[in-house]
Amino acid sequence: MTNRTYREVHLAARPKGPVTDDLFTIVEVPLPEPGPGQVLVRTTHMGVAAVMRTLMDETSAVPMPSYEIGAPLHGAAVGEVVAAPGSDLRPGDLVEHRLGWREYALLDAAQVQRLDPDLLPDPAAYLSQGPTALMGVARGAEVRPGDTVFVTGAAGGVGSLAGQIARQFGAARVIGSTGSQQKADRLVEEFGYDAAVIRGAGPIGEQLRRAAPEGIDAVFDNVGGEQLQAALALANRGARVAIVGALASQLSDGGPALTPVDTLSLLAHSVTLRGVALYDHLDLVPEWNRRFAEGLRDGSLTFPHSRLHGIEQAPRALRELTEGRHLGAVIVEL
Repeated sequence: MTNRTYREVHLAARPKGPVTDDLFTIVEVPLPEPGPGQVLVRTTHMGVAAVMRTLMDETSAVPMPSYEIGAPLHGAAVGEVVAAPGSDLRPGDLVEHRLGWREYALLDAAQVQRLDPDLLPDPAAYLSQGPTALMGVARGAEVRPGDTVFVTGAAGGVGSLAGQIARQFGAARVIGSTGSQQKADRLVEEFGYDAAVIRGAGPIGEQLRRAAPEGIDAVFDNVGGEQLQAALALANRGARVAIVGALASQLSDGGPALTPVDTLSLLAHSVTLRGVALYDHLDLVPEWNRRFAEGLRDGSLTFPHSRLHGIEQAPRALRELTEGRHLGAVIVEL
């Protein structure tokens, strides 16, 4: 085994703007031999998410370690155990780990999570951003029957599931924001949205007012900036606003995108503004997997995603994700 090699994607330089392919290098390294208590996993699928652009910077506010120049990137991945001496894992077991961006990963046994290969119809579905979507709907925005819900960044891996989940929680009207008419049409036709506002097709506030003439009860915000400001201006009394992402800042070349907030209006309307992060709600992961499995089986949920093939496509996957080229999650199949 030690004479064989595999490929990893390393960070070659810090970005000074948008993600470009020359920020990455594909490196061939020797395949390691696992010791007692270690697991060697052959990665079959890895997820790509917007937070990875943030982690390419030397420092960030995200409570995750930044990527290091000359070292492999990391992120959620699914794979099969090759060898696991001294553990209860067996070759062929399906597991999830956090060392994506490489064809094989060597980890301590405690760093992998065994998965049920029969629960979800596709191993890639374990890499959905559904736990975050469920968290934002259930615990952040506290969506209730009859609500009008606004989801920003609705065509992303989180937003494309958040609209479907909001519908399951009884939302009467679900509105999403996205960057193109094509994506807006798909949100309405395929993913449970009643209407969509389009970034760049006129003032967001005016579009949102037309889509939600009776105001908004719950906001699932992935973006911040102008879109969050427009949502707050239409918030009904007692509205709940979940801050789940900050794409306006994460994908900005000019630093943080600040959002002016009318605190008197929030006070007068008893609006709750709450930041929620999945690391505080990890108990939702198994709950989501069960909900997702049931929904995929009975057709009440779908898994919008794009799939690229080969580890050499991982840099392209992240670049295209940050450019808004895909709808739903972005998965690289190794």
